[in-house]
Amino acid sequence: MDMAKGSLRRTTAVAVAAGILVALAGCRGADGGDRAQDGGAAVIAPGRPGEKARTLSPEEAAKRQPDDSPNAADRAYVQHMVEHHRQALTMTALAPERASADGVKRLAERISAAQRPEIGAMEKWLAGHPAPSGAPAAGHDHGAMPGMATEEQLHRLAEARGADFDKLFLTLMTAHHEGAVKMAGEALAGGNNGAVEEMANEVVATQTAEIHRMRAMG
Repeated sequence: MDMAKGSLRRTTAVAVAAGILVALAGCRGADGGDRAQDGGAAVIAPGRPGEKARTLSPEEAAKRQPDDSPNAADRAYVQHMVEHHRQALTMTALAPERASADGVKRLAERISAAQRPEIGAMEKWLAGHPAPSGAPAAGHDHGAMPGMATEEQLHRLAEARGADFDKLFLTLMTAHHEGAVKMAGEALAGGNNGAVEEMANEVVATQTAEIHRMRAMG
């Protein structure tokens, strides 16, 4: 499944779920026409084209919600993106003392301000969605993650100053962002969890815009 099909599948599922879970605003009282058989609030499930809507109990409606249980692709993406973001913070932390261009300093500050809370959100997600017992843990091979700078590149960045730092920072961070967008695309294509989809979409939107900005600055 490619990114477009995966996103369309989940978007359609969410739309169906939203239609199913529309509770009736008012009940008609004695005849129970707008109440479930157990006396609870009824739920309207829209029918297919040409078919009538159905009245369901809350329990029946809950069973019809799409299953967005995290899969291996979701967990691998979040685990890897935490490490990916941490390296970005390592790089941006060098900018205040080493960059010469105000634009580079402001960019580094924005990246740090955006990715630090994202790390917190991803760590919270991981804590709430532990891998099933016996499932293999996702590796943390930095070399396997697209866009990650090597130790030698990070050393060169730490040693650079002024215009040399600016140029190298933009080069490395552009590649870093491109890698993050690629990882997000893979998660959107292979993942199943709605919260992870939202995280990946945010990465795509934010970091694609920053890639264009860095290319213009370079």
